[in-house]
Amino acid sequence: MRKSLIILDDTPEMLNAMRFAATRASKTGGGIVMLAVISPEEFQHFMGVADVMRAEAHEKVEAHFQIFKDRMEKREGITPTLAVREGDRVEQIIDYVKSDPEVGVIVLGAAADKSGPGPVVTALTGRRLNDLRVPITVVPGSMSKEDILAAS
Repeated sequence: MRKSLIILDDTPEMLNAMRFAATRASKTGGGIVMLAVISPEEFQHFMGVADVMRAEAHEKVEAHFQIFKDRMEKREGITPTLAVREGDRVEQIIDYVKSDPEVGVIVLGAAADKSGPGPVVTALTGRRLNDLRVPITVVPGSMSKEDILAAS
C-alpha cells in the first residue's frame, strides 16, 4: 500500500493537507502516515526537566494525532498511523521518507498569507528537493474545503 505523508503540526495549512490526503487515500485505497517532529530546542534544560518536557511534548502529539485520526476514520474510513521524531523538521522529513519505502508522496499545505508558503514547503520544494525520492503535493492555503474535495 502506498502512503501519503502529512506533517502533523498546529498550523491551519496542515488541515488542508490532511483533508486532501485523506480524501485521496480513501478514493485510491492508500494509507496515511502523520509525522510529528519535535524540536530538540524545546528540551535544552537540566536533564530531569528535559525528560519531563520531552514526555509532555510526546503526550501533546499523541493527543493531537488522536483528534485527526478519529476525524479521518469517521469521514473517510482511513486509519492513519503516527510517527514521531526529534530533530530538525526538514532533516527528519527527509530521513523518514528514506526509511519508509511505502511513502509514495508528501502532502504539504501552503500558508494562505502573503509572506510565503511556509518554511517546510520552501525548504522541500527548493534547495532540498533533490534529497527526496518521492513527489510533493502542495495544497494551497486559499483552497476551500469544496475545492480540495473536488481536486482529490
